[in-house]
Amino acid sequence: MPSVQRAPLRDVPAQAVDLIKAFEGIPDGDPSTVLIDPYLCPADVWTIGWGHAITEGGVQLKGSANRARAKALYPGGITRAQAEALLAGDLIPRAAVVSRLCKVPLNDGQFGALIALLYNIGEGNLAASTLLRRLNQGDIAAAAEQFLVWDKARVKGVLTALRGLTRRRRAERAMFLGEDWRAAGELGLVTRGRAEKMEVLPVPEAPEGDRPKKAAVKKAPAKKAVAKKAVKPTKAAAKKAPAKKTPAKKAPARKAAAKKPAPARR
Repeated sequence: MPSVQRAPLRDVPAQAVDLIKAFEGIPDGDPSTVLIDPYLCPADVWTIGWGHAITEGGVQLKGSANRARAKALYPGGITRAQAEALLAGDLIPRAAVVSRLCKVPLNDGQFGALIALLYNIGEGNLAASTLLRRLNQGDIAAAAEQFLVWDKARVKGVLTALRGLTRRRRAERAMFLGEDWRAAGELGLVTRGRAEKMEVLPVPEAPEGDRPKKAAVKKAPAKKAVAKKAVKPTKAAAKKAPAKKTPAKKAPARKAAAKKPAPARR
């Protein structure tokens, strides 16, 4: 049997890496140290470097209660080169996901923009998105416009468009269309003589109609009460046992009356 040749993994375009770095930023959980330390992201997940979620045993560490554990996994923090390696390790499987989900040929700009979007919204959201449906239908223009709908997150319980997410979506859309993504994302802005500091943004919420469907929980069918079959009496059982005669109650014995003595004769 001939061996099956698998298509080689496609490299992550450099422009996708640059876009992710620009918008993820590289926050430091402890600026007093030289190295980069873990920090708690808006999704309450312990993170390090450019959005690398810290896990233990395949489970993400969440909440302030896991601060010591997160820091113990990266004692003293990491170097920038180590952060680069973590990001590369995170992007390779995401590139494979994009290749699997997309049924049409993609140029580097389109491929890179989708990897950047996936890194932010997650596989489930991209797989259920109108963007992916339009793309796989061959409608590139309609797919490009769908980047812009992923710019809202919950702020104090209210779904709100966030400027940082809007800029990121515009940059990804521009890359997808082969345009200047840095200009579209308003990167490199200078305010009062200082480069604008990137903020750590929450994960956007899926728009209505693009939310992954929850798997329906199948209810176990109700058990039907099994009717008990009437047991046919055996021949032996069919023979009626002779009716037991109730013993006749004996009348209580009468006491003999005491004879009165005859009167004495005079």
